[in-house]
Amino acid sequence: MTVDHMPLVAVDGGGTGCRVAVGTAAAGVQATATGGPANVSNDFEAAIANIVAAAHEAASQAGWNSDRLGQATAHLGLAGADLAATQKKTQANLPFGRVRISGDRLTTVTGVLGTGDGSVVALGTGTIIARQVAGQLNTVSGWGFQLSDKASGAWLGRMMLTRVLDAAEGLEPESPFSKLLAERMGGVRGIFDYANSAGPQSYAKLAPEIFAAGEKGDAIARDLLQTGADYVARGLTVLGFAKGETLCLAGGVGPHYAPYLPDTLTGNLQAPKGNALDGAFALAHQFAGS
Repeated sequence: MTVDHMPLVAVDGGGTGCRVAVGTAAAGVQATATGGPANVSNDFEAAIANIVAAAHEAASQAGWNSDRLGQATAHLGLAGADLAATQKKTQANLPFGRVRISGDRLTTVTGVLGTGDGSVVALGTGTIIARQVAGQLNTVSGWGFQLSDKASGAWLGRMMLTRVLDAAEGLEPESPFSKLLAERMGGVRGIFDYANSAGPQSYAKLAPEIFAAGEKGDAIARDLLQTGADYVARGLTVLGFAKGETLCLAGGVGPHYAPYLPDTLTGNLQAPKGNALDGAFALAHQFAGS
């Protein structure tokens, strides 16, 4: 069997959900499926179960027989999988023939830029700020919700509830959105109860409402969004971004930051060539030929 006809599995796994594609280089992607959260640092067992279930669903849709997944070459780009020990543990619990695992930075940048030069700000539940030049990839942030991931959907949701709580207690002026959110959650006690049970994906679900409030001029929402945008700008500066370079805003949250970023960064704003799942598929094909 030639490399172009080998079965391939690609996985994009994040804190909110995972996506799986199966196919071959010759035929392209034959089927895709989605599943639950797949951050292997947050909940390893659930992440593995979600990835495997989505892979079986995609394989079934593609008409693969029961043995084909076990023969497949797979590349998985997973949130929380940056450590070698985590990658090794994850590999040992997957049903594919050959498995290579990376963090989601590599698959995201490969999908968004291909082999080209440029910078990527991919914001969803978590944060990726990356710059690729002559095949060399450098990143900042993206070290998880507890320590990092500023500007992400999860960060926005958590910071908004912090501000809502302060406003509800009179520690800062409330805004129309903070007042609405406080009422909806049942006041200070309701916010406290929500925070005690919330994970990154729960906070991230608030992000669309925050952007919508920002568009309406809500003071707290706009202040948070500008704080997130300023963090992104600092990250790109640290990576050496030069005026006129290609910048791609990706993920469910990333593109919404465009109005808050300076013109020096957005002067050559380009649409992503693809997404992290496309990147994982390309890397699976590369791995199959190695």
